[in-house]
Amino acid sequence: MQVQLIAVPYDSGRRGERMGAGPERLIEAGLDSRLAAAGHQVCVQTIEAPEDAWRAEIRTTFDLAGAVSRAVSQAIAAGRFPLVLSGNCGPAALGCVAGMRNASAVYWFDAHGDFNTPDTSIGGFLDGMAMATMTGRCWPALAAAIPGFAPLAESCVTLLGARDLDPLEAAALDASDVRLVPPADLRTGLRSAIEALRPPAAGPAYLHLDLDVMDPSEGRVNIYAARGGLSRQDVAWAVAAIAAATPLGAAALTALDPAADPEGRPVETALALGVAIINAVEWSP
Repeated sequence: MQVQLIAVPYDSGRRGERMGAGPERLIEAGLDSRLAAAGHQVCVQTIEAPEDAWRAEIRTTFDLAGAVSRAVSQAIAAGRFPLVLSGNCGPAALGCVAGMRNASAVYWFDAHGDFNTPDTSIGGFLDGMAMATMTGRCWPALAAAIPGFAPLAESCVTLLGARDLDPLEAAALDASDVRLVPPADLRTGLRSAIEALRPPAAGPAYLHLDLDVMDPSEGRVNIYAARGGLSRQDVAWAVAAIAAATPLGAAALTALDPAADPEGRPVETALALGVAIINAVEWSP
């Protein structure tokens, strides 16, 4: 299969810092060569923030999402499956869903809900609003400027593995149409979600893998890692189950901070899961 690796090496508008170091670390560690060894043809590109724009968390995030959307749509038009490697969830998710143009379902793996809005956030972290933005709850004017973006219905989204939620965010999720599959219910809950979300002919699904969905015992992925998460085997099983049942149009690996675990275990896990995603995909543009 032809694969387009799209690296977005930014965290909160800052290049190469904290989780922004993750995408290029995965390239340096040989994700492209591992995919090639598995029989895939791989192209790599790096998304950069506009040179003439002041770096600011909000503006830069949406600039990057727009660039990801264009890269994803170009990859699909060229017959390549887009796998986005991003420091933050927002540019990856918003860009992929917009760039696909016809996404009908989202499977979102994350320790967190990313369902805050500016009115509910207690930490002020923009990336904690990524799913809320994708479903039209906040930042509608900025999101509308992303090429191809349209809010996705909450009923199209399944959140897997979340366990570290802000109080108002948890209340918003409970009142929403987003399907929640906690870590302990992964095997049964995912099967039910797949049946409910099995996309019609209108469009494929987007697979979003925030690596902190895994338990810190697998290696500390970033400073936001939370206990009680999934194992690497859990994630690999879930990815295979989704890809076997659902056409995928794009996928993303996000939120890896290489400095969070000096032993480097999350880097190796991310490489293995990146290959597992591509090996599991049966895809035609």
